[in-house]
Parts: sequence; C-alpha cells; structure tokens
Amino acid sequence: MKLRFIEPGNPPYRPSVENLFVYDKYIRTPSTGLITLATIAAGNGDDDVLMYSESISKIIWEDVLDADMVFISIFTFSADRGYYLADRIRQNSKAVVVMGGLHATLCPREAAAHCHYVLSGEGDETVLQLIDCIRKGKTPDFEGLCLFSGKEFIDRGRACLPKNIETIPDNSLCYNFKKMAGHNTMWPQVHASRGCPHNCDYCALVAAFGRKVRTRSPENVVDNIESAIDFFDKGHHRLTRLLWITDDNFFADRQWAMAVLIEIINRGIKYSFTVQARYEVGFDDEMLELLKKAGFDELAMGIEFLEDEAFRLNGKKSSYEEILRSVKNIQKHNIRVRGLFIVGADNHTEGVGKRLAEFVIHNNISGVLIQSMYFIPGTAAYESHKDRLIKGDWSRCIGKVVHYPEKISPYCLQKEIITASRIIYSPKRLISAIIKKRGVERILFMGEYFWQQSVRRELKKELPYLKKISREAGYEE
Repeated sequence: MKLRFIEPGNPPYRPSVENLFVYDKYIRTPSTGLITLATIAAGNGDDDVLMYSESISKIIWEDVLDADMVFISIFTFSADRGYYLADRIRQNSKAVVVMGGLHATLCPREAAAHCHYVLSGEGDETVLQLIDCIRKGKTPDFEGLCLFSGKEFIDRGRACLPKNIETIPDNSLCYNFKKMAGHNTMWPQVHASRGCPHNCDYCALVAAFGRKVRTRSPENVVDNIESAIDFFDKGHHRLTRLLWITDDNFFADRQWAMAVLIEIINRGIKYSFTVQARYEVGFDDEMLELLKKAGFDELAMGIEFLEDEAFRLNGKKSSYEEILRSVKNIQKHNIRVRGLFIVGADNHTEGVGKRLAEFVIHNNISGVLIQSMYFIPGTAAYESHKDRLIKGDWSRCIGKVVHYPEKISPYCLQKEIITASRIIYSPKRLISAIIKKRGVERILFMGEYFWQQSVRRELKKELPYLKKISREAGYEE
C-alpha cells in the first residue's frame, strides 16, 4: 500500500532568507515522533512509505492524493492546519485519513470530525494494527481507536502503552529532510524517554501519556544520537554542531540518565548537547559533572515563574530561592542555563516582563523562551480557566495571550512579553555577545536575536485586537 505521513506546519514552509536566521517561522526541525511512526510502518513490509513535514517542505499533492492511507499528526498549535489538510484529502482522494498526535489524543471527538479514524495515545503498535485492517478489508476495532459511525462517536479509549519504544527514526523517510538538514537554524533531535512523574497544571504530557516514565536502553539512545549526528553533518558544513535531547524530563530516572551519559562518554562522541531540565538537577553535582564531561554545555531549564505564589497556583513545588541556587550551581560547573518562562499566571501584574528581563540579565541566563500561559484541553489549567479563554482558533496557541488574566489585561500581558524580549535581545546586548561570546554561544545568541525580532513582530500584529477585547471585557486602561 501507499502510505503517507504529514506533519502540518504553522505557518507552512516557504523559501525565505529568514530561514537562515529565524527558527520556527518558515522552518523548524521535523517531529521525531511522526518520523518514528513512519519508520515502524516502513519496516512492516513492502509498503511505499513517505513523510511530509510542512516545517521544511511543501506537500506534493499529486503524490498524497494518490495514497491508500494518509496519517496526519497534530499538536494544538497545528490542529486547524491539520484539519484543513485532512478535509482537503477526504474531498479529493479515496485515501483513508487518520489523525493522531497530542491534540488528537486530548480532543479525539473534535479530530474525528475531519478524518476516518483517530489513533489516540502512542501509535507505535496501533498504527500497524490499523494498516493491517485496511489492507485486509477488515473493520478496525481496537483500543486506541476513535471514529464517527454516522452521527455516533465511538471512542475505544487510549491505546495500551507500547512494549517496544526503541525504534530509531529513519530521517530519510521525511521528504527533503536530508537537503534541509544543512540549515544552521535546524539541529538533530533525539527523544530518549517518555512520560513525566510530575503533575504541573498546564502540562499536557501527563494528561496525554500518564506519569509513568519509560526509557529506551542507553545503548539504543546513543545509537540514535550517532545516527542523528551522521544524518545532519554528513555532506553539510554546519556552523552549529548541537544536538537537542527533547525529553520533557530526561532526569526523572536518575540512574538511567547517568547510564546514557556514561555511554556517550565511552563512545568518545565529541559533540555539543542540550536537554530540558527541572531545577532539581542543579543540586546534583555528580550528574552535572557527567553532563559536562559528555558534552552538555547547556541545560534548558523550565524556570517558568519567578514568584512562589505562581508556583503554588500552578501545582509546582518550586521556589524562587531554589531556582536561583540551582542556576548558580549549574553555572559553577561551566554549563549554560537557558530559561523557559511563562507569564500570565493569576498573580501576575504589569511589570512582569521587565522583572523577567532583569532576572535573565542579572543571572546570566543564556537565552529564553517566553510564553503566555497556555491551556491545552485535558489539563487542570484548561478546566479551571476554560470560561476565561479568548475565543479563536488553535493556531494562536504558540505563546500568544489566549486568556483573560485576573490582574492584567490580555493587551498589557502581550506587551509585557514584547518588553521582556526587547530588553533581553537589545542591539546593545547583541554587540556585546558578538564581542565577548565565543563559538556556539555567540552563534546561538545571534540567531535568537533575529528569531526574537520575528516573534515580537507577530505579537505586535495582535495588539489592536487584544486592546479591543480588553476594553470590551472591562479592564482598566
């Protein structure tokens, strides 16, 4: 059978000079999750398998519309684009259209209105079950399947957790990926574990996949690392040789994480790595020493807030003092800290953006991602705030203000994000970075300077609209 996998883009890819400097506007690294499913399907027989990611290429429609099955994976920010693609395929093709991914798992009824089947949960095993049913002309009926039968919505629940998660994604199955991997605004990625033991109110990970942490063997993870590095670097001259381990909480299983680091060291891999981390790793000197030895020059820390009240309101056990101590200790081991921040907690007021910027600069945080509070269906934050959400499409869920905060207007909150970005990525700090920083650190700051300019432009476009609805909602000027 002819099987096609599609990752919708938001916005879809188009050639642009900005692709040389700006990540996540017209270009970004394709999802390892969907490539993994394509790899599983390709290893199941002689099927014709290919994936399109709108992060790096346009879709060749004559190829997709000729397929027997089309699988579309959606996050919340790409859901509307995914629905458009699914509707187009159903209207112009005889292909069986299947949707999955995080948003489809959390909103299966919504997704099922645009396709023949939804695969809910992790699809490592159910993707093969569905392909087998369609191949044999059988009516699919198994756990993890959702669909409309006439007007009746049938939900078989989440799929059982897959027993084998050691598939190494074959990046060559993604159309145009090898060519685009030469861009320095993209970098190799590896997902080494699944799940998180914590329960932050706004996190969709636990809502979708549970709190049990499941890991791949250290040897398999490092095989994947070597494969990803080879794919990106062979035949390309890249300025930034940096690999991102994309786990939401790589350090949840301490002994396993240390075993992965030791395996990297033992194989003699000379590369720069970054990984997401909670603040607790900053108190683990043994882990920090191993990280540095293995080539981890940076940790992307989920700092989120700078106020103890905000942590408490969102189900986090962090404190400002602990965050600060963690940052200092990580930096003492010559590892950079990148900060991931959220604004728009119920206690936030005007000035939150400036305070965030001052924290970043004073504590030498190497780079930032600043997002407004987000509310993904199925999370505790969504349930507690669903009556205060701004009506609109899912595509706005990319860091923009999407709710009516308690103590600050949506308009002012969006301006706070712009202010923080403008202060942190000022021309003065860019000049300083060019003069004082070296190697990857200099290149990253320069890239982020242009990326943040792009982010601010997009945020500013919405200010008139946010000002209007803020007035209508009765916020004071």
